[in-house]
Amino acid sequence: MVRIDTVVTRGGDRGQTSLGDGARVGKDAPRIEALGAVDEANAAIGLLRCAVADAPETDAMLARIQNDLFDVGADLSVPGPAGDRLRVTAVPIDRLEVEIAALNAGLPPLTSFVLPAGTEAAARAHVARVVVRRAERAVVRLAAVEVLNPELVRYLNRLSDHVFVLARAFNADGAGDVLWVPGG
Repeated sequence: MVRIDTVVTRGGDRGQTSLGDGARVGKDAPRIEALGAVDEANAAIGLLRCAVADAPETDAMLARIQNDLFDVGADLSVPGPAGDRLRVTAVPIDRLEVEIAALNAGLPPLTSFVLPAGTEAAARAHVARVVVRRAERAVVRLAAVEVLNPELVRYLNRLSDHVFVLARAFNADGAGDVLWVPGG
């Protein structure tokens, strides 16, 4: 378990930060960029949870996703071989796929691109989706220069699909999909 006795350490005052293995790197390093993007995705999911507080099942699903994103960050924070460190596996990816299938089962087929709008919950889900996509791009960039757990990209890719389908499900309960109209 992590113990944080103090928040102000002054360790980053010169533009460096520590990784999970104790190594110091610049705050502009690709790994820190990826970690920050995953953290933003987690915050966006947290904001989405505020819109579904009256739906305990959905809130619990999103809470699991937030924990998964913490695991993604933990995996990213330790370069090199896993040792006894946490590494993301296929298990949460499989769970996302099952949830996507269940959410999608009751939705009408898509006939157009979907605009990021509709109900408040759907709009927040679309914001979360684009933030997850940004995190995915940052992790893909890092994977191009450093060896990473390949499950990280798979998880983020599947999560963006999941949040997209979730947005559609939120709109199915009210506004319906807001469809793109070419030249609209």
